Amino acid sequence: MNSTVVTGIGELVTCDGTDPDLLGIRSNAALVVEDGMIGWIGLAADAPAADTRIDVAGRVIIPGFVDSHSHLVFAGDRSAEFVARMTGQPYDGGGIGVTVASTRTATDDELARLLGSRIDEMRALGTTTVEIKSGYGLTVADEARALQIARQFSTETTFLGAHVIPAEYLHDRPGYVDLVTGPMLQAAAPYARWIDVFCEPHLPHAFGADEARQILKAGAAAGLGLRVHANQLGPGPGVQLAVELGAASVDHCTYLEDADVDELAAAAETTVATLLPGVEFCTRSPYPDAARLLAAGVSLALATDCNPGTCYSSSMPWVISLAVREMGFTPAQALFAATAGSAKSLRRTDIGRLVPGNRADLTVLDAPSYLHLAYRPGVPIARALSLTAAAEMLAE
Repeated sequence: MNSTVVTGIGELVTCDGTDPDLLGIRSNAALVVEDGMIGWIGLAADAPAADTRIDVAGRVIIPGFVDSHSHLVFAGDRSAEFVARMTGQPYDGGGIGVTVASTRTATDDELARLLGSRIDEMRALGTTTVEIKSGYGLTVADEARALQIARQFSTETTFLGAHVIPAEYLHDRPGYVDLVTGPMLQAAAPYARWIDVFCEPHLPHAFGADEARQILKAGAAAGLGLRVHANQLGPGPGVQLAVELGAASVDHCTYLEDADVDELAAAAETTVATLLPGVEFCTRSPYPDAARLLAAGVSLALATDCNPGTCYSSSMPWVISLAVREMGFTPAQALFAATAGSAKSLRRTDIGRLVPGNRADLTVLDAPSYLHLAYRPGVPIARALSLTAAAEMLAE
């Protein structure tokens, strides 16, 4: 057994659910990592002996961020679309087709290289777990290969063949739904943990409630967990459909009626509302009212939705800053949502919290307090801590 004691921690934020803010902050603390798992947490003065000792010199240790919503398997560029939105063109989802065309023509090696660089970028910003969706292939072969490539980097892979109706099926919606729930699902399921659907009746190329229900039920029958894109561009049936079917997460939740909030609050133990404020920032859309959801008792997560069209950012610290500045989160609530809350949306109990028995996914902050995540927006103070490379990193 290989063990490492991490000491010199200025502030250890465990996110273990204790204390009124749920952060379980410890002072003068140390922790021991044994074969990649947390073996012990306590006062630094009581730390047991270990094979290796790492002193983080007064820095903050938090759980690694859990980015529970991303679209990282893609090729191509949509910066012109972003510029158009900044000059007043509304987002309508149509740009997805541009990325589909580029992704279909990319090689496996190119997609793997691009995905690997994005994962590296996320780790450099403190993310240690990322969910990765398909959805930019929209053929049987392209969706399966996207998930095969994603599976090389994460076990949290999501089949999103129901992203939009591709151009070749615009006049045969039932035919595409049959493809998604039949041959495409069969090819994708071995490489996916989850199935997702873009349920947005406001868009002609997204999916309505009946189509989304058919797709999600087929995924569940194939053994996949359920996730839903819902209520992004206007009120709709997606949130209540997600709750009805017991989805682990319903994402966006920008436009919610009182009934949606009530449903989410009643299902707080099973269905998490994942908010994606980077999308609102990049599309000039209204932000969800997180304070309203928190007051109602809704379980919340935060994620980047890193994608080429509506939020090409991999920064969870930036998401935390937006959540505090624009959505009504306190800094503590935002950090909890970006770690333990996002872990809950993936139905994981081994990540997002620093407690004995959990994975030692540690992020170090070059700051005296976790408050600096919101206090210093855009400053790269968070980095995933690689124990084997810690000495070199801290010497930089």
